[in-house]
Amino acid sequence: MEGQRTVDKFFLTLVVLLVSGGFFIFSSASLGLLARGSIAVGGLVFNQFFLGIVLGGFFLFLFSRIHYTMWRKYAFYLFLGGIILTAGVFIPSLGFEHGGATRWIHIGTFSFQPAEFLKFGAAAYAAAWFSWVKAKGETVRHGLVPIAAMIGIVGVLLIMQPDTGTFIVMASMFLGVYLVNGCKWRHFLVLIGALCAGLLVLLFMKPYLMDRMMTFINPEDDPLGSSYQIQQSLIAVGSGAFTGRGFGQSIQKFNFLPEPIGDSIFAVAAEEFGFIGTSFIIAVFVLFAYRGFYIARHAPDRFSRLFVSGIVILIVLQSFINMASMLGVFPLTGVPLLFISHGGTAMMMALAEVGVILGVSRYMRAA
Repeated sequence: MEGQRTVDKFFLTLVVLLVSGGFFIFSSASLGLLARGSIAVGGLVFNQFFLGIVLGGFFLFLFSRIHYTMWRKYAFYLFLGGIILTAGVFIPSLGFEHGGATRWIHIGTFSFQPAEFLKFGAAAYAAAWFSWVKAKGETVRHGLVPIAAMIGIVGVLLIMQPDTGTFIVMASMFLGVYLVNGCKWRHFLVLIGALCAGLLVLLFMKPYLMDRMMTFINPEDDPLGSSYQIQQSLIAVGSGAFTGRGFGQSIQKFNFLPEPIGDSIFAVAAEEFGFIGTSFIIAVFVLFAYRGFYIARHAPDRFSRLFVSGIVILIVLQSFINMASMLGVFPLTGVPLLFISHGGTAMMMALAEVGVILGVSRYMRAA
C-alpha cells in the first residue's frame, strides 16, 4: 500500500528538541572560549546557527520531500563522490591539519569535513547494494566480500588522516546494514573478528591509539598530559551533581576543558544541568533510535529499510560514543556529539540525513 503522506511528527519533535536544546548548550559552552583570547566566538556561533542549523534545516526539508527511490538510483555516485571528496584532504593545497589530523578541506574562507558526506554516501550505497542482490546478500560473494571491501576502502581513507573514531562509527554502520539485511552468523563473526584484529594491529602501529587505550585503562596516570581531558571531563561531570550548577555556570569550560564546544561539550552540559539534564539528553537519543528503527521496520521496501537503519546507526552510535568517552566508559575518539557539538558540516549533514528518514516515514506501511 502507498502509506501515509505526512512525516513522522514524533521523530521530528525529537530532532527539534535535540537541535534547540543543543544550541542552548552550545551557546553556554562557547562563552568559555572568551577566556582564551583570540578565538572569535561570534563567528563560531554564526557558523553553528546559520551554516549548521539554518542550512541543515533547509536540507532536512528538501530531503524529506525527495522520494527515497532517488537515493537508490544515485547511491553509487554518492559513495564515489564521498570517497573522492575525502581523498581531497591529502591534496596539499586543499587539506589542512588541526590537532594532529588532516580531516578538513579548506577553500578560501570556507572549510568542511568531507567524511560527513562519505557517511551519507556509504549508507546509501550499502543499502542499495543489498537491495540489488536481495537474498544473495547472505552469500560470501555478494555479501561478505562486498561489505568487507566497503569497510576496507573507508578504513584506508580515514585511518590515513587519522580519524579512527569516524572509522569505528562507519564500520559499525556497515555491520549493522549487513545484519539487518540478513546474513549468516558465521560470516558476521568472521567480519567482526577481522575488524578486531585490524584494530589491534593499529594499536601497536599508531602510538596515539595506544596512548588513548592506556589512558582509558588507567585514567589517573599522567593527569597533566594524556589523561588531562578525561580528568577535567570527570571533574565537570562530578561538579554537576544531581541538578547541575545552572545554565552558564560551568567553571570547567574556562581554561580547563579542551574543546568545550567540541568533543567536551557533554561534560559542560553535565556540569550545568547535572544528572537530570544529561539523563534527558540520553533519553532523547534513545527515543531517537527507537523511533528511527520503528520507521525502518515499517519502511516500504528493502532499500529504504536498510538506508534508514544505516543513518540511525551513524547518528546514534557516534553520539553515544562521544558521551561515553566523556564519562570514561569508552576511549577518547574525537567524534562530536551530533546536534550539540560545534561543527557546521556535521550538523548540516545530520539534519539532511534526518530529512531522508522523514521522507521515508511518509510511506511507512501500516503497523
